[in-house]
Amino acid sequence: MMLFLILAPFAAFGVLMMLTTPAISLFAASAVALATIGYDLARGRSVKALAAGATLLFAAVGIYLVLSGGGVGDHGIRLAVDLGVLAIALGSIALRLPFTLQYAREVVEPEIVAQPAFMTTNYILTWAWIGAFILMLVADILLIYWPSLPVWIGVAVAFAARNCAVYFTTWYSARRRAHFARQVQ
Repeated sequence: MMLFLILAPFAAFGVLMMLTTPAISLFAASAVALATIGYDLARGRSVKALAAGATLLFAAVGIYLVLSGGGVGDHGIRLAVDLGVLAIALGSIALRLPFTLQYAREVVEPEIVAQPAFMTTNYILTWAWIGAFILMLVADILLIYWPSLPVWIGVAVAFAARNCAVYFTTWYSARRRAHFARQVQ
């Protein structure tokens, strides 16, 4: 459920970009990101850097698009969003607070959070997501500078990169929990 909420604004943006105008897609994605913040707050959870960053990112790109008269193409908009998400993830590393940390602290037992390996695990998970964001960015750049490239290739790369990051997050987290359980016994 948590991964669904984390990815919901980005999924909304991706789907709406195929169905409606870029501005509507951006503002709707910002609203979905804001709704995920509201959902977390209603359940007594913290505001996540990724959700807050996505809210601002989608709104800022949407405002820019409206104020500039819409001269940016779909690939350029996706590039701006992917650059923004990459900046959020890299910023979380620079601040020594990997963005996965906030999510993990809410679902992991306090005994695990207290372990030094917990922070290392979150750095590894955040770097895996950064790798996925970089692949999505490369796909966007290829579509911009190689216009004869079929759009489905960029979509496939983004889908595969995201799914690999989701799979790795699930697998690695379970592996680390099992390792901790063996240590406790």
